[in-house]
Amino acid sequence: MRRAKIDRKTTETQISAEVNLDGSGVYDVKTGIGFLDHMIEQLARHGLIDITLRAKGDLHIDFHHTTEDTGIALGQAVSKALGDRKGIRRFGEATIPMDETLSRVALDVSNRPYLIWRVDFPRDKLGEMDTELFKEWFQAFAQHAGLTLHVENVYGANAHHIVESCYKGLARALRQAVEIDPRRADAVPSTKGKL
Repeated sequence: MRRAKIDRKTTETQISAEVNLDGSGVYDVKTGIGFLDHMIEQLARHGLIDITLRAKGDLHIDFHHTTEDTGIALGQAVSKALGDRKGIRRFGEATIPMDETLSRVALDVSNRPYLIWRVDFPRDKLGEMDTELFKEWFQAFAQHAGLTLHVENVYGANAHHIVESCYKGLARALRQAVEIDPRRADAVPSTKGKL
């Protein structure tokens, strides 16, 4: 089983993140930010990645540090669980409809982090959460998981649907990319021989 645990402590946050890439989508997520919990639960359920996440952060200031640092810790846990990335399919993509919304996610588990974020929100907040923080989470996750990650909202009107379709797209694309390819289970999927 490809599992990893990361403990991250700063003066702003204390985070424990545990993942099992070969799980069944079980989750236990408590960040102190209800909407962020809901999105990470989508990542677990639709990615078939077991996630246990605990975060305590300086929410009295705002949600920025906790949001970004959960992305960092989860990304580090995914990267650690992948190890040398031998046998993975490497690439994944998903197009996710959610009511009036359609979003696309494509990724390469390349160990060359990069984020393309083409997502606009019709409002600045979802509940108490600033919608600009979702880009920060995806950036942190891509950087620390070692993903080339493209996220595009094709169309949509409801901010909740827009961001949720992005997380579900990430989940499905990541699930596809980290699956072991039975035809090449013993090889790193690169002509370089290393990712």
